[in-house]
Amino acid sequence: MKVNTRSGRPSTGRTDENVESVHRLLTEDHRATLQMIADRLNIGKETVRRIVTEDLGKSKICVRFVPHALTAEQKQERVVYCQDLLLMGQDECFWENIITGDETWCFASDPATKQQSADWVGQNSSKPKKL
Repeated sequence: MKVNTRSGRPSTGRTDENVESVHRLLTEDHRATLQMIADRLNIGKETVRRIVTEDLGKSKICVRFVPHALTAEQKQERVVYCQDLLLMGQDECFWENIITGDETWCFASDPATKQQSADWVGQNSSKPKKL
């Protein structure tokens, strides 16, 4: 633990116990914000920032987007789904409910913003990736 040598009221937020608590919370949730940690531990946000950056040596970086490549198995699943659609399409009313567009496929909705997907990482950690 680093000791604050400035004059005035002694620092009580940056204790070994709080450093360990912050480390535990960051281990449980890499995307926790400083405010979330401060609220949970009932200590100041600036104290949490100093613990994370100075005591734990972590910085917050945004995850890197990696383009998604389909495996052979995923391609085969698409063929099976299309064949199922063709079988369902024998009913003429079925085709009235189909919306067409370009060849973009959406597998899941992930509304996380760049800021929400940022992770706390150590100096020697690999950069997080998002598929």
